[in-house]
Amino acid sequence: MAGIQNTCFENRMSCRDHGVRVFGTPALRCLFVAAALVLSPASAEPLSDARRERVIDLPLTAGHQRVLYLRPEHPWATIIMLPGGAGDLGIARDGAIRHPDNFVVRSRTLWTDKGIAVVIADTIDHANLRGERSSARYAEIVDDLIGFASEQSRAPVFLLGTSQGSIAAMNGAAHAKSGALAGVVLTESVSRIGGSHETVFDAQPEAVRIPALIVANRDDRCTVAPPGDARRIAAAMTGSPNVKVLMVAGGIVATKRPCGSLSPHGYYGLEAEVVDDVARWMRLHER
Repeated sequence: MAGIQNTCFENRMSCRDHGVRVFGTPALRCLFVAAALVLSPASAEPLSDARRERVIDLPLTAGHQRVLYLRPEHPWATIIMLPGGAGDLGIARDGAIRHPDNFVVRSRTLWTDKGIAVVIADTIDHANLRGERSSARYAEIVDDLIGFASEQSRAPVFLLGTSQGSIAAMNGAAHAKSGALAGVVLTESVSRIGGSHETVFDAQPEAVRIPALIVANRDDRCTVAPPGDARRIAAAMTGSPNVKVLMVAGGIVATKRPCGSLSPHGYYGLEAEVVDDVARWMRLHER
């Protein structure tokens, strides 16, 4: 591992010679190579036609960020998906997911079937992200995720956040480097103060400089994410060159929690329709 690190510091491009895509600063690049080749066998496993899904631990300054990465053979875009709730999906090294109900997890193969690579972010060390997603620290984590996605493919990168995750997506889009993102998608966005004590309006919507899609379900009964606020969110994104509001309707109620994943708030039963609509919008904004 020391040999790999030394080679990386001398020549950034040599990291690629080890067969691993890397990202970030030289130090982070070398740490990622070491983690992928030595610490995480699942990370080093090559993608096959039968199984284009793997778990990767990204060594960031804030800690090890675990992601689930899915890649079709020839991706035309990559979407980084940020879940709601506490953000802790419980992704195990073998790919098992302790909390698989979230929309971003349930829909992952629908995206790859359309030729879109997927990055699903878990939390660092099972941290609770409530109240943290609008912070400068979390914006840096999203920036590292964007860097990782860009290194895996030259395809344009989009951010998608759902529910509480929309706060993180807004924050990441507001602080992304110029040209790093093709667009941001906010779904069932938290726009009213609840238990996390933050909303998308705390994440500098006026600083977003990329196209944005806001998806809202008319049948969403989650009190902190009322569909009627979609246009208010759009109006706050004054720096975006193009903001579209997409209203959908329907869904299955399979939980007593109106803000739960298995409800209209989580597009339960509407996954294919929502993915189709978002993918069409992405096609219009791929660079």
